[in-house]
Amino acid sequence: MENEKKKQSTAKEILHFVLYIVAVLLATYLIVHYVGQRTVVVGESMRETLQDGDNLVVDKISYALHDPERFDIIVFPYAYGEDTYYIKRIIGLPGETVQITEKGTILINGSELKESYGREVMQDPGMAAEPIILGKDEYFVLGDNRNDSEDSRYEDVGCIKKEDIIGRAILRIYPFSSFGKINNGNGTN
Repeated sequence: MENEKKKQSTAKEILHFVLYIVAVLLATYLIVHYVGQRTVVVGESMRETLQDGDNLVVDKISYALHDPERFDIIVFPYAYGEDTYYIKRIIGLPGETVQITEKGTILINGSELKESYGREVMQDPGMAAEPIILGKDEYFVLGDNRNDSEDSRYEDVGCIKKEDIIGRAILRIYPFSSFGKINNGNGTN
């Protein structure tokens, strides 16, 4: 009888352990697929805000609760690569008209955009040399390193549809010396 109780106790412990592991794996899966994910910055298109090799946490759930906002840094898939993603800053919002002048000034609905992320003068306005009217679910994005960024000014990226946005970059986790919240703000630092 004593032996039987030990066997039942051991079986219960094993069952609890297996259920615990299953719960942890399920929670991890749900968080990674529906709440957040880690991504690594490759390239210089977001320099000075983000550096090549930065490891970021991307919030995948907040845009289910509200629309993306101007100056948010978003992650979206590269048009031709399955596992490749772009990371850029939202400049134009749905329904707006975006244009970049020969002098590199960004116009939103004909008015100059006041922002401080792209500190250098844009040399190539690309398709935005002519006014671009954004659809009801389209966003115009630019890299902060404006002269070394493949972004909405160019046909292979173009305007980004809301449904294609993976999420918003919210936290730099590596390098540890730069750990902290990512600057998603009003752009007039």
